Amino acid sequence: MKHNIKNRLKHLPTMLVGVFIMAFAFSCVPTKSIREANMSTPEGYQNQSLDTINTASINWKNYFTDPNLTALIDTALANNQELNMMLQQINLAKNEIKARKGEYLPFVNAYAGAEVEKVGEFTRNGAVEKNLKVHEEDAFPEPLQDYSIGLSASWELDIWKKLRNSKKAAVLEYLSSVEGKNFMITNLVAEIANSYYELMALDNQLDIINQNLELQQNALSMVKIQKEAARATELAVRRFEAEVLKNQSSKFDIQQNIVEVENAINFLVGRYPQHVERSSKNFINKNIGIINAGIPSQLLQNRTDIRKAELELSALKLNTKVAKANFYPSVSISAGAGLQAFKPKFLTNTPESLVYSLVGDVIGPLINRNAIKAKYANANAKQLQAVYEYEKTILNAYVEVSNALSNIDNLNKSYALRDQQVKALNESIDIAMKLFKSARAEYTEVLLTQREALDSQIEIIETKKEQLLAHVNIYKALGGGWK
Repeated sequence: MKHNIKNRLKHLPTMLVGVFIMAFAFSCVPTKSIREANMSTPEGYQNQSLDTINTASINWKNYFTDPNLTALIDTALANNQELNMMLQQINLAKNEIKARKGEYLPFVNAYAGAEVEKVGEFTRNGAVEKNLKVHEEDAFPEPLQDYSIGLSASWELDIWKKLRNSKKAAVLEYLSSVEGKNFMITNLVAEIANSYYELMALDNQLDIINQNLELQQNALSMVKIQKEAARATELAVRRFEAEVLKNQSSKFDIQQNIVEVENAINFLVGRYPQHVERSSKNFINKNIGIINAGIPSQLLQNRTDIRKAELELSALKLNTKVAKANFYPSVSISAGAGLQAFKPKFLTNTPESLVYSLVGDVIGPLINRNAIKAKYANANAKQLQAVYEYEKTILNAYVEVSNALSNIDNLNKSYALRDQQVKALNESIDIAMKLFKSARAEYTEVLLTQREALDSQIEIIETKKEQLLAHVNIYKALGGGWK
């Protein structure tokens, strides 16, 4: 296992360089260099992957320009329960540094004590006290009292750097917990932004359904009039009524979704259910903004999960050294100095009441070292596990960025086509109604046209929402949102 760890650590830099070379080469494809998310094609941006400007360096307050959204994020950063729990975890890690730092410093204690002892006369101590006198005329008091006061110290000499490495590992674990907090902030910001845009999309879907209901009810009224004039049948009336009822039912589904998304945002913000302020008008024309993907190596600097994994790997490397040092003997020194007498008035009589000691110990494992071997094997296994985790985190980061950039490009093309589809179907509604009035089209054509137009409008709202979510996700994937 030790050999595997050394090989893995030895080849880790080479593997990372290879990953980023492939990433850099792959990012030169046109679909991976997107600077304007609302552009329908990426022409003119093929060489922008050489640009080291990175969107992740932008503060989230400047990246998200909607004041209602930034207010929600601000509130969440102050009130979110999970984030506050993570802050306490950071405090625990910080206190652990102090605890481990104190372990390799001398321990100095002050002590004071009082004792009363009565020993049997037919014991060694009793016989000695019976036959000896403290002074020429003073016998040992019975029962014998004992008073003491002084200082004691102990210090383990950190010859093998076990304690210092343990302290350094605690520092790295603390820094790792800080990066974990930053990673949580990134996810929290992204989750609130995604929910906010989803809420705006639902508002627009509800507006579209209301607009279509008005058109469908007008069409229903016209069909009823035509039925009275014997130009339409009861079947047509019923079909139009069913379509109206279907969309009225869809309204309640959307309203329920709105309530659930609002409550999801309120939970993230750390408050009880209430209305979420938002401006859903002009959602379909909302500007996406500019994306600068930078270069792949910047992920190491910006992605907090990568930095966290790197710090955890360094900490576990030191913990392995600590576990290895347990095989070596430990050297400790203990000393004490103070005053001791059988009567308090004699405590100040020096040097008669002065006591001191100095002891040096060397202790090393000799037999039955299985527990130490098991801890060392576990430390090696955890270190190798951290290497794999580090590799996985880097690969996952690149895959996320690659997917997000590709998604932005494809959504831009999809949105342009859906926009043309919506325009064509909206025009076809008027045409179908005119043809139906003049008995040149069947009612089913009107129904089908209205249904397709409604679906296309819902779909373009979904596409716009996906564009905004992709805008959030690429920011998160590049490592933005925590600064």
